[in-house]
Amino acid sequence: MEIITSHTNLDFDGLASIIAAKKIHPHAKVVLPDRLSQEVRSFLGLYKDTFSFTYIHSIQTDTITKLIIVDTNTLSRTSINRNSLNKNVCFFVYDHHPLKEESINNYTGEISKVGATITILTEQLQKNNINISPLESTLFALGLYTDTGSFTYETTTERDLKAGAWLLQKGANLTIVEQFRKAQLSATQQNLLQMLLDNSKTHTIDGVEIVISSHHQQDYIGQLAIITRRILELTGSDAVFSIVKMGEKVFITGRSNSERVNLLPVIRELGGGGHKSAASAVKKNNDIEIIYEFIKKELSNTVSPSMTAQHLMSTPVHVVAEETSVEEASKMLYRYGHTGFPVINASQLVGVISRRDIDKALHHQLGHAPVKGFMSRNPLTISPEKSLEAIQALMIDKQVGRLPVLENGKLVGIVTRSDVIHAMHGKLKSKGISTTRLNRMNVRQEMKQQYTSFIYKLLKEIGIGAQHLNMRAYLIGGMVRDLLLQRPNEDVDIVVEGDGMKFATYLQEKFGGQVRLHEEFKTATWKHPNNLKIDVTSARTEFYDFPAALPKVEMSTMKEDLYRRDFTINAMGIALHKDQFGVLIDYFQGYNDLLNKKIKILYNLSFIEDPTRILRAVRFECRFQFKMDEETFLFAKEAVNNIPSLSKTRLSNELKKMFQEENPALIIDRLHQLNILPLIITTIDTYEAIERRVQSLKHSIYELYKKEIRIEESIWIAYLIMMTSSIETNELVILERYDLNKDEIKLMKEVFYLVEAQHHVTTESPMSDWHEIFNHTSTEAIITYYSYQANELVACALNYILAREHLIDKVTGEDLIQAGLQPNTLFKSLLIEGEKLKLDMPSLRKDEVLQKLLVHYKNMNKRF
Repeated sequence: MEIITSHTNLDFDGLASIIAAKKIHPHAKVVLPDRLSQEVRSFLGLYKDTFSFTYIHSIQTDTITKLIIVDTNTLSRTSINRNSLNKNVCFFVYDHHPLKEESINNYTGEISKVGATITILTEQLQKNNINISPLESTLFALGLYTDTGSFTYETTTERDLKAGAWLLQKGANLTIVEQFRKAQLSATQQNLLQMLLDNSKTHTIDGVEIVISSHHQQDYIGQLAIITRRILELTGSDAVFSIVKMGEKVFITGRSNSERVNLLPVIRELGGGGHKSAASAVKKNNDIEIIYEFIKKELSNTVSPSMTAQHLMSTPVHVVAEETSVEEASKMLYRYGHTGFPVINASQLVGVISRRDIDKALHHQLGHAPVKGFMSRNPLTISPEKSLEAIQALMIDKQVGRLPVLENGKLVGIVTRSDVIHAMHGKLKSKGISTTRLNRMNVRQEMKQQYTSFIYKLLKEIGIGAQHLNMRAYLIGGMVRDLLLQRPNEDVDIVVEGDGMKFATYLQEKFGGQVRLHEEFKTATWKHPNNLKIDVTSARTEFYDFPAALPKVEMSTMKEDLYRRDFTINAMGIALHKDQFGVLIDYFQGYNDLLNKKIKILYNLSFIEDPTRILRAVRFECRFQFKMDEETFLFAKEAVNNIPSLSKTRLSNELKKMFQEENPALIIDRLHQLNILPLIITTIDTYEAIERRVQSLKHSIYELYKKEIRIEESIWIAYLIMMTSSIETNELVILERYDLNKDEIKLMKEVFYLVEAQHHVTTESPMSDWHEIFNHTSTEAIITYYSYQANELVACALNYILAREHLIDKVTGEDLIQAGLQPNTLFKSLLIEGEKLKLDMPSLRKDEVLQKLLVHYKNMNKRF
């Protein structure tokens, strides 16, 4: 027998999921649990004849062969006793609740982190092309809307919204959904609500208000979850715990509307479950006061640390003096990317000037006037301890976009509206953890596992050294990104809030090695005694005088240093100082973008200021199989025309890195989509021709790689050759404008030679003919030349290279001398002739080849 059931006190998500599961498992019986919620009873009171149900007490549970459970993953929450089941029962589970120790282990089905279980089953219905009626659509929508709070709960996902859209297409009636979603309370339930309000007490934990309310009555009354939600709404608190003893049982229900509150730890200790913002438990024969005191004691474990102005603020603060001209202040706004500045007089804060104020002054031709005539005076200020919630309320109430942070009367930072928005919406979700950007996670364990013991220990020493100098040190860039992606990377880049050159010198004095200072960029390179190179940088900000210019640098903070980086996934750091070692610093949701496989710029002018970032975006897309988000891609397309303004050195460096990636064919395809190819090669061929040649070159390199034949890095230039409309010498000359090294120039010249020589070999030509022509030509030049042709000769060229590379037991010059010949100008030709013999007849022994060469030598002498 197959049955479908759900948890006791069945809600609309459970009911909807049961009906949906029946359509997927048509041979199963629908079994209702022994307790239904009041709203489900009301719904079934009207629609009970529409659906076919049976009840658990009418089922012989030991005859169940397949048990399908929805909206829970534990048997204890159903009306079925595990001991009554056949040992060979097969479990199917569809659920969205977190797993627990007592969760069913061996099951078929799906447990996913979505807002409602009906979402999972709706996806299954679509996948299997199972049709549903408008009434079923309405019921499924009812389950979806109630469990996601009409898509407002933080557990809501993109999948839930897509499921809702499909249900509306199938005829879901939102009027009925709304009618049953907000269940009306009966008189006895309203009385319980009032009793709980009268008995409620508010407890404040780190700025979070949590209400605990209790009541004792003899009779059971349902809808405690809805009553608790009403208490949350009526009190305006951040969370509510309702504790109600009804008869011999104590019902505990928690509801929260704050991301800082996680109800699960407390509820699980009481034997219950649910979500972080909605959870419940039931205890038998317990004293209500004991449970009350337990919850009160555990409240601190439910609240995550408060984000304060100290976490949010930018520091040190860029300020302007009262006498600074409006025009100069406008230039500074552009330079730093700010929307306003605090205004000071003799180190005292006297006002705030916004971009709007400055724009108005400039509009009236008052650029020469001092900012004091346009600033807002007596600005609102906050202390470093001000919480995010209080800052948000202050900004809304007073309609201000920036709040200077004062400590003992001194300006120590500034919090902007953007900082608050980022803090509110910058979520990181991984491994079941949901937290905000500034509730920073520690990756110390990942560092210990992935880095070598030498590097891990050295990073700890660097952090200790920075703290010794009253600095803060951070690991940044690609090494942080690749740690989170679990990819190897030992390019150590360190940023310090302080003097990076001084810190690098300190490291050299403490550990030895060598240090090279770069005054202009406030950076240094320290070479450890074991040859590991570490770049040490002062936290700095950059600004550009014009597009594609080299950046100008000023000392700044870690936050602004990260802000100047190319993409969010590269704008993360890891704290190394002793008191926070291993804490991930992620101001711009880079980790979230890693999880979502997105490449995103940090600000709108990023590609305009540095067009090489467009090429890097393409490179990272192909390396990680990520994609630029829609906005970043559009910004890239708008900025590509700035690429020709790059210096040839910078452009060459980026192209070289791109074409040394694992799949250059994907890179060229993406460059084509962005219309960049004509900006790289002016004599560009059709994309179809380029694609054919690139695939041929890629195949050749891969085949040689499989045979462990080394390909030099200079091969990247071959991809540029594949793009040209002709490999006539006058066409290839345009590539010489790139900043090529000697190996790349050598490869170019070899290809020039092959083009001009017009060599003629066919698929029938013996290896000796190939060797006659190509014996001194590099592997790279041969595969470049023939990949451009992209014809049947490519395979012949590869066979020749493989045969040439694997020649063994060759006759050497020493062999010729020992055979009695005197060294002369014919030796070179003889050795090539010997190689030709071996290529055509690999089975020849060295002595046989040598005898043939001696005969050949005599014939040559006769001719001369």
